[in-house]
Amino acid sequence: MSFIQVDQKYTRFVFAFFMAGFMSAVMSLLITVSNLGLVHDIAVQWLQAWATSFVLAFPITLTVSPLVHKMVVLFIKAER
Repeated sequence: MSFIQVDQKYTRFVFAFFMAGFMSAVMSLLITVSNLGLVHDIAVQWLQAWATSFVLAFPITLTVSPLVHKMVVLFIKAER
């Protein structure tokens, strides 16, 4: 199986794409089920919520990930 590969300089964008995709999928599913219950069109309702949340999550992830990285560095003990 072959995957599309992009240049290493785009790592930040690829990471943000997948992180935003997975997180927004899980969160929108949980919130949709929590709000509506397991209704007959839950898949449609969830996919609509996911589309909206991903559009917001991707640029937010791109924006905050450098800050989060700096915060993580503060908490990680340096090797001796």
